[in-house]
Amino acid sequence: MEKRVSMFRDGVGGEVKKNRTQRRSSESRRAPFLPTKVQNSATMASLAMAPQLFSISKRNKAERKTSHSTHVRIRSMQRPLEEIYSIRVERNVSKERLAELEVSKWSTWKTGKCNVPWDWHVDQLVFIEEGEVRVVPEGSERHMSFVAGDLVRYPKWFEADLWFNGYYQERYSFRAYGDD
Repeated sequence: MEKRVSMFRDGVGGEVKKNRTQRRSSESRRAPFLPTKVQNSATMASLAMAPQLFSISKRNKAERKTSHSTHVRIRSMQRPLEEIYSIRVERNVSKERLAELEVSKWSTWKTGKCNVPWDWHVDQLVFIEEGEVRVVPEGSERHMSFVAGDLVRYPKWFEADLWFNGYYQERYSFRAYGDD
């Protein structure tokens, strides 16, 4: 133990190598007494018998295209943004549902082609009457798209950039927590 501490303290690499070499030679003495030639052929046999982990194909492109191998593409599984940000969407809302919510009495908002940074301080229910909006949540590179006929519930404290590619019109209603 004392010798080992002094080797590290002195930082002498030669002694460590020397000790490793001595250890190897002592280990080889403990190994079964087989001639070196037999040991080498036994190693080669074990390598030859090992299972093949990969293969290198020497076929040309035409042969590879005609082969019947199956290629599997793995796509990353990403949760929908609506789920991540707790945005509820009803697509192609029926007239009965609109009458039930009294959408015709809601306030109207219109815009043309533009980009609007927005944050919601209360829950907001929006029915899109015309156009399309792309919603890019703050800090995200992905977006959600909502079109005419969609009923969208944005949660309180949600922040996003709204992108409008043309004329857009919606009816909106601010909701108290728990109102549906």
